[in-house]
Amino acid sequence: MIASLAGTLDEKSPERLVVDAGGVGYAVHVSLQTFADLPPAGAAVRLLVHTEVREDAIELFGFLRPEERALFHLLRKVKGLGPRTALVVLSGMPLGDLLATIAGGDGARLQTIPGVGKKIGERIVVECREGAATLAAGAPRSGTPVAMDGVLAEAVSALVNLGYKRAEAERAVERVKRPAAPLEDMVRAALQGLAG
Repeated sequence: MIASLAGTLDEKSPERLVVDAGGVGYAVHVSLQTFADLPPAGAAVRLLVHTEVREDAIELFGFLRPEERALFHLLRKVKGLGPRTALVVLSGMPLGDLLATIAGGDGARLQTIPGVGKKIGERIVVECREGAATLAAGAPRSGTPVAMDGVLAEAVSALVNLGYKRAEAERAVERVKRPAAPLEDMVRAALQGLAG
């Protein structure tokens, strides 16, 4: 199973992306929220991935934030909600708002998302409310992170290799990022921020 994908963003459209990883182009479906936060085509990108295996196809669904992927997995447990519908739900409103809506039991607001009727809205609330509340409590409040490229991505990777969690590493690098700073300086400054 593919858990993450890093490479060059070859094609970018709301329907799907193509990520070139080592000369192989992977078609990836994303929510409109993730799509809006992607860098331009031709830039480096790293996506968390859910691999959906069916008899007739293997599909990849990509996410920039671990909270979005976790909510996708929660939504997939709802009876009658397939991966494409789960992406539609994720596309319906910003992630923080969606988590708060589900955690707050607001089935009526969920029904404002195209394709989500009363039954599905109620099922989402009943089956995902507790998990959404947990995710909302741990979700960063600073909005969605920008997909990192170049030295920033390398700095994050270095911190992850040192044992830090990816989300923690991304936040640390985001706080200290300086255009054109050498990798060593970026990692050193991020480490100081993590230690402080």
